[in-house]
Amino acid sequence: MTGRTQHVTYEHGQAFLASISERWNYQILREVFFGVSRFGELKRALGISATMLTARLGDLTEMGLLQKRAYRPDKAWYEYQLTDAARELVVPAIVAVTRWAESRADVQDADARPLLHTACGRETDPYLACSNCHQPIEASALVPLASQHGEDS
Repeated sequence: MTGRTQHVTYEHGQAFLASISERWNYQILREVFFGVSRFGELKRALGISATMLTARLGDLTEMGLLQKRAYRPDKAWYEYQLTDAARELVVPAIVAVTRWAESRADVQDADARPLLHTACGRETDPYLACSNCHQPIEASALVPLASQHGEDS
């Protein structure tokens, strides 16, 4: 390498991350993951205006992270669910952020939400593990390898 620093420039990833990390979008995704799925429930749980919630639900649906389903035949009322794409990317992030925050909360303020692993039917506390040795990965024990792409010979 010639002394130049390579930077990660995944514009699509950056735009996506900026979009889901917008205050309301993240909170909506979190609440839907934890089972709050109807408009009125989300509005009450988040303390968000109806106009803002409508706009954010539309954005998240358009991004392919939420899908809406009518739950009343007589009115156009919807409930929202995470899409498979959202479950693949957003759920691990929500779980990691939620667990991190819960581990640092005052004991009295902690409102841990248990998680069920549907494959075994038991409550779980998920963690990141090495695909080779299967040991838990601590942040201090994970470093990136030098990239071989774009280097001068």
